[in-house]
Amino acid sequence: MIRSLLVANRAEIARRVFRTCRDLGIATVAVHSDADAGAPHAGEADAAVRLPGDAPADTYLRGDLLVEAALAAGADAVHPGYGFLSEHADFARAVRGAGLVWVGPPPEAMEAMASKTRAKEIMRKAGVPLLDPIDPAEVTAGDLPVLVKAAAGGGGRGMRVVRELDALPAELDSARAEAASAFGDGEIFVEPYMEGARHVEVQVLADTHGTVWTLGTRDCSLQRRHQKVIEEAPAPGLDGELRRTLAESAANAARAIGYEGAGTVEFLVSPAGRAYFLEMNTRLQVEHPVTEEIHGLDLVALQLRIAEGEPLDPEPPAARGHAVEARLYAEDPARDWRPQTGVLHRLEVAGLRVDAGPADGDAIGVHYDPMLAKVIAVAPTRAEAVRRLAHGLERARIHGPVTNRELLVRALRHPEFEAARMDTGFLERHLPELTAAASDDEGAARLAALAAALADAARRPATTTVAGRLGGWRNVPSQPQLRSYRAEPDGTEHEVRYRLTRDGLLAEDFPEVRLLSAEPGRGTEPRRGTETRRGTAAGWGTAARRGTEPTLGAEPKSGAGPRPVTGPGPGAAPGQAAAPARVVLDVAGVRRTFEVTDYGDRRYVDTPRGCHVFTALPRFPDPTARTEPGSLLAPMPGTVVRVAEVKAGDRVEAGQPLLWLEAMKMEHRVTAPTAGVLTALHATPGHQVEVGALLAVVTAEE
Repeated sequence: MIRSLLVANRAEIARRVFRTCRDLGIATVAVHSDADAGAPHAGEADAAVRLPGDAPADTYLRGDLLVEAALAAGADAVHPGYGFLSEHADFARAVRGAGLVWVGPPPEAMEAMASKTRAKEIMRKAGVPLLDPIDPAEVTAGDLPVLVKAAAGGGGRGMRVVRELDALPAELDSARAEAASAFGDGEIFVEPYMEGARHVEVQVLADTHGTVWTLGTRDCSLQRRHQKVIEEAPAPGLDGELRRTLAESAANAARAIGYEGAGTVEFLVSPAGRAYFLEMNTRLQVEHPVTEEIHGLDLVALQLRIAEGEPLDPEPPAARGHAVEARLYAEDPARDWRPQTGVLHRLEVAGLRVDAGPADGDAIGVHYDPMLAKVIAVAPTRAEAVRRLAHGLERARIHGPVTNRELLVRALRHPEFEAARMDTGFLERHLPELTAAASDDEGAARLAALAAALADAARRPATTTVAGRLGGWRNVPSQPQLRSYRAEPDGTEHEVRYRLTRDGLLAEDFPEVRLLSAEPGRGTEPRRGTETRRGTAAGWGTAARRGTEPTLGAEPKSGAGPRPVTGPGPGAAPGQAAAPARVVLDVAGVRRTFEVTDYGDRRYVDTPRGCHVFTALPRFPDPTARTEPGSLLAPMPGTVVRVAEVKAGDRVEAGQPLLWLEAMKMEHRVTAPTAGVLTALHATPGHQVEVGALLAVVTAEE
């Protein structure tokens, strides 16, 4: 029996495993880097062991330190999670060699699937259908497009789609370099790229007694940069024969390598409905919750029981309903999926399963994957599950770095996705429309900026009377109140002018808007998970008590002037947000409610239709905030991993790659903004840079 388990991982997967351990009565041990010292997973475990350093290579990828940590903390088993060392056979051997239980497949099975080229040879012998690789030196124009792939690792690293023969040599070199950097193995191979294919996978579970379960299918076709974004189970639109082929092929693959534990066999399904083996992941998958939800299983609990030698039932439980999962990433899809950093002030999604890594108040850094959470909806039908997920994401409170939330909502509501007509090129094909401003976005943003201005006014203390001014209302003619905001991340500026008169709100450009109420938040915003009842001091939508807490702009009784504003109560402690203000407007006869939360100069305006983020602008901007024309600034904190063969004084073309930054497990190419002369190059490989750091300067041609 396993009594104490160390999870050799971090964030969401560590918390997920700990949750099951608590249910099973198993003590838990966390490991953490210095960057993760205050992370939730480190605090939730019964014990935690520090791994000195920040970078994965110094911490979570150090198998020797992980084994030492397990022994020091008295653990008797190790769960690898996913990513990092979860598919490294040598780590599994080291765990077993130390007398610990390895919660995963045998090292030999992992080794068999570690190289995609070797895996294909094994699968061919097992009768599993697959695509034949192409010798890179023999690729012809008739073979295009082709896919260049790293033989080791995953997550889209070292993967390139090549559509032009002339581009192949450079892409081969680039893929080799990225694969060597990411996995320590520069081996690559080439295979046909299947246009319009779907990514479909089968969850397998195998015990030590010869029983192999196949738990239906999952569709993971919605991907960016070959990394999954939206997954669902079961995969829609597959006929009975194809489902049987997938299940039999997955079971044959597991048996061919003597598999034990949880794993996933992945396939490409052609538009004609033919399945081809892609790879086998010898670990638990990020998207495992959708399978759990429709089968009523806890896959982590089953992993632990298999590791303890318990047998599976002869047949798995049947699937019921449909589940859809969306990965919430700290990234900006409209700007080349650029990863985002900063403090995650608040993450709250009501009514859905949320498997999150960080908690409210945590800093999102550059060292690890940008995924913040997985949000999962389950319902009797696919249409209902998709609708629930889109609705829940749209109404979620997500305050902090820019995320892909809006893209997720739009993708889920796209006609092609709703009709289950998706493939691996879906996001790339539809990215412009999924990230473009909607026709009504400008008007909605302006209205949200007005709500932010009224919330700011409601929070101002009203304890003095000067020139007839009381709580923001002037009894004499005056200039309008002026507030300016910059919308994030697009940079659009909104200038709000309004007056509060005896007749109510007069806002320029909003002739059909009436202010019904604007309530300042009380105290500080509670952390996620804190129970807050209506009417408590937390200030979440608290109704003003007549005579004690009057509200700005409340509709007056007959013959009465507008009520004055009270102060916001106790101020927020440093680093905390004041509780959200609540602004209610009548817009052409329709009542609209806005929840406005401040974090320094940032304003998050939440509505039932989504969130608007603004930066409050000072009245007098800093005239020194300038950069030299042609300056290339670091778009994110990260590490310079490669620099092109250029030097100061060289002529460069517009769009020519100059260097590559790595942040959050992804490489980002920095290119020349214009044709001209490279007059300065400040980056060197291995150099750590902060956001906004000057990397290079390109002086444009006359």
